Amino acid sequence: MPSREQLVEARLRELGVAFVRHEHPPVPTVEAAAEHWRGIDAMHFKNLFLRNQKGNRHYLAIVEHLKKVDMRALADQIGDGKLSFGSPERLMAHLGLTPGSVSPFGLIHDPERRVRVFLDRDLKTAERVSFHPNVNTATLVLAREDFLRFLEACGNAVGWIGV
Repeated sequence: MPSREQLVEARLRELGVAFVRHEHPPVPTVEAAAEHWRGIDAMHFKNLFLRNQKGNRHYLAIVEHLKKVDMRALADQIGDGKLSFGSPERLMAHLGLTPGSVSPFGLIHDPERRVRVFLDRDLKTAERVSFHPNVNTATLVLAREDFLRFLEACGNAVGWIGV
């Protein structure tokens, strides 16, 4: 059976998306990853898996990695009440991921398109973006337009946020 990262890379190849892979030690947080991103010419992001208060809606907020996120303001922009982080069980059920490896590439495990995606508006200015390939021991760099094409192919609802 292919690994999580092999599935991501195979899907990107299917879509004709070029990417560069950078290996590094396991990095469970953005702060830990930043050390290994030096010299990688791309905009880097943190990926927040969130749920609404009732637990019946799930979101993936993709925010430039240095920004602080005001959860109330984010909830207002998303148009939902109070937001909180989804549990490890919800993360696995909805995106097939474990904590520390949250990535938009987890959308390949959401064929029912239950997770809504919200992108930091600053992503529009990036030439290249970087994300984990569903494991925290590597970073993939790809063109912004190719990343947006990947999202479109996934079919999940996508919106933009100003954080």
